[in-house]
Amino acid sequence: MPFSAEISSMCDTVRPVDGIRHFTVTTFVSMDGATLLHWHRKVGLWLPPGGHIEPNEDPLQAARREALEETGITVEIMPTSDAFEYADPPQLSPPATIMVEPIRSFGGEDAHHHIDMIYFTRPTNSERPTPPGETWRWVSRRQLEDDAPMTLEGVTARISEDVRILGIAAIDHVAKFEETKA
Repeated sequence: MPFSAEISSMCDTVRPVDGIRHFTVTTFVSMDGATLLHWHRKVGLWLPPGGHIEPNEDPLQAARREALEETGITVEIMPTSDAFEYADPPQLSPPATIMVEPIRSFGGEDAHHHIDMIYFTRPTNSERPTPPGETWRWVSRRQLEDDAPMTLEGVTARISEDVRILGIAAIDHVAKFEETKA
């Protein structure tokens, strides 16, 4: 199939997004065969760190800031593709993927969509940091593969499919990067 036909068929599977859009980042922090997730009480899901992109902030700055604010961990973005070979203008590492997430109306906030840029990162410190609170867990690749429910504060829940798949991809990507550096 020609490249343009491939792109066209992929675009046909993406639903258009109507209404209010918020641009967000999700930062998978991975090292030593695990990724960092927390129990998000508001939405009742296991999630990696992330949040809204602030005014005058690029997505990479937002990804690093959200990881630091939520976990206390300084992270390095792991590029998922090579930069194009030209000098100017500068390029930002693209996200691993971009998801369109419907967000329900909640607490006076209107329903909207998150245009969520997903980044794979690793801590800049070579030793695995202790999770920053009781709601955070280092989740191993095996735990993600097994799809076993996790319990916290008397609530047992499975990790959603997208978080499991992206968590495994992040763990593998960071491990591959570290192998090439060794």
